Amino acid sequence: MFKECFDNVREKSPLVHNITNYVTVNDVANIILAAGASPIMSDEPEDVEDITSICGGLNINIGTLHKSSIEGMLRAGKKSNELGHVVLLDPVGAGASKLRTETAEKIVNEIRLDVIRGNISEIKTIANGIGTTHGVDADVNDKVTDENLDEAVSFVKNLADRMGCIIAITGAIDLVADKDKCYVIRNGRKEMSSITGTGCQLSGLMTAFLIANPNAKLEAAAAAVCAMGVAGEIGWSYMKEHEGNSTYRNRIIDAIFNMDGDMLERYAKYEIK
Repeated sequence: MFKECFDNVREKSPLVHNITNYVTVNDVANIILAAGASPIMSDEPEDVEDITSICGGLNINIGTLHKSSIEGMLRAGKKSNELGHVVLLDPVGAGASKLRTETAEKIVNEIRLDVIRGNISEIKTIANGIGTTHGVDADVNDKVTDENLDEAVSFVKNLADRMGCIIAITGAIDLVADKDKCYVIRNGRKEMSSITGTGCQLSGLMTAFLIANPNAKLEAAAAAVCAMGVAGEIGWSYMKEHEGNSTYRNRIIDAIFNMDGDMLERYAKYEIK
């Protein structure tokens, strides 16, 4: 199934509207291109409705907020809902500030979402309206581990049921779930956390997978998470002693560029709970 999900992205080349943060916007665009899809970046309120109308889906990332971009997110999201387009929310840093938390809650309340993707602290903030997010990284007390895995799976399934959308929690162990099924994914490298924006890249990549696989959204979301993790593993395997996180970032994008469905199917590490 993951093979088909990736092959559909290559074949259909979906157009993805991204309202994403300024720190990682170039990397988000490049990883979408590497997967065979096409990105458009626009957050100007007077522009977003036209732009999102010509795309197949919308990736909303709240990493660098300002009043104008918040308005753009809401206008683009509502237009996407009118058109029946896929909408993904990446609530970067929700719980770290009042503005981020309130913006995430406003988007959740006013826009119909297909996926919410974030780290465990951000997702718990969405669930509870409060959180302990430290900057944009997960609180150490919130990590998904083998010891708390069953509890985490139950939490993510219940939240997916309550929110009416797929919930994707990414970290050392990734969880991608709807109310009935949870993919527990173990691809990736700890060194990926040294790169700014791997989560942002994943949200853009995941939106492309969702657009290309409208009848298998849970599998598409899980496939995107596996693809990013596999790219992290492949990219790291090519690292030389003198190279650092900047090179690693490029190697991850290159790994997506050179990946196909067969490779993803071969290296994906997951179980279903």
